[in-house]
Amino acid sequence: MTPTLTISLFCRSVFPAAPGLILTAVAVLQSSTAFAQLDFEQAPIRYSESEATDRVHQLAKHLSEGTATLKWDNAHGYLRSVLKELDVPVSSQTLVFSKTSLQVSRISPRTPRAVYFNDDVYVGWVQQGEVIELSAADVRLGGTFYTLAQSEGTHPVPQRETSRCLQCHGSSHTRRVPGHIVRSVYPEPSGLPAFRLGTHLTDETSPFTERWGGWYVTGTHGDLRHMGNVFLVDPKDEELDVEDGANLTDLSARIDVSRYLSPHSDIVALLVLQHQVRMHNAITAANHAGRLTERDMEVMNRALERDPGYQSESTERRFQSAATKVVQSLLFQGELPLTSAITGSSPFADEFSQRGPFDDRNRSLRTFDLQTRLFRYPCSFLVYSDAFQQLPPEVMKRIEKQLSQVLNRPDSDDDYPHLSVDDRRAIREILQATTQLSLNPIP
Repeated sequence: MTPTLTISLFCRSVFPAAPGLILTAVAVLQSSTAFAQLDFEQAPIRYSESEATDRVHQLAKHLSEGTATLKWDNAHGYLRSVLKELDVPVSSQTLVFSKTSLQVSRISPRTPRAVYFNDDVYVGWVQQGEVIELSAADVRLGGTFYTLAQSEGTHPVPQRETSRCLQCHGSSHTRRVPGHIVRSVYPEPSGLPAFRLGTHLTDETSPFTERWGGWYVTGTHGDLRHMGNVFLVDPKDEELDVEDGANLTDLSARIDVSRYLSPHSDIVALLVLQHQVRMHNAITAANHAGRLTERDMEVMNRALERDPGYQSESTERRFQSAATKVVQSLLFQGELPLTSAITGSSPFADEFSQRGPFDDRNRSLRTFDLQTRLFRYPCSFLVYSDAFQQLPPEVMKRIEKQLSQVLNRPDSDDDYPHLSVDDRRAIREILQATTQLSLNPIP
């Protein structure tokens, strides 16, 4: 039985009165639930039809109006200028050599794609590429995708992409919302993934042994092993030589590092990147779920002549589920402990840590641990992002309640066993000092 049929039969059999209104409600609900992967193209989101408001869109507007310009250099085209305009640090550079992005013909283990990021924006650059690839976290749409032509002497403006990018970036890989992906593959010498061996979507909950296949990784990590820096020498191979890729601090024997803005593909930047992608996708999923729930609640309440603010058990469950998934990502639920200390190879960790904000005891959610886990205080820095702060009110209300329940507990619990009582207290105090969240104890 399809979701459409279930809703249709339920509405007709239980609510025979007011058939016109009920059929209207059914039509709206059918349009958004018959094909879950297309929810973001339905009202009120209308992803492809709606104008974005993200940082890249704003830059495009300034470039079109002539209030901003991009400078060309022969080595990297507009890359350095784009990073400056979007406030993306060079130290965030990571290098991926698997053929898993738009400009696959130009990517290989000798010519990896460079990825740069800040809290809101991702920038992809390849040697001799025709375009710079950009994506951003839009507060209402989620992941938005752009290309910027690499052509000297022109006045390029980022052009938004939808259908081409969403084949991957709007799929089950991204919670079926427009989002981002950190993917680990078993790369062949060409950079093509050996799909027969499978792939891994990775974040802080992934086994270390499954991370960064097809990526370069610089920095030290002791006895921990990952899939980075190496490829299958023989197409018949079933395993990577992970020892050859371990604790690598210099890439100059593998690629011409002079072709890049930085010689690094910093392991700490990679750890932050994979968490950030998980968090962005969770925020987008909650945003869309919350707005779709509000729409369905309004339609059903109007159809059944109920109070406009009435929330059924189904509505409550949907809001609650959206909030729970955000809180889980926010508090690093399921993060696998580090069993060896990690040290990056670039200034990234220092630069990232200095960004704050800080409370009156100089504590910050950007302070790294890197001994047993990623951050000293396991609560995501994306709590400060516009995308988080502008979540639908009914979702945010439940996020605050759940955070209050977790962070005010006098002891640890089964859902968040990695958070000690001291962790909870510190996170609560930092959030109270640096955000507007209401985290008072629940009576």
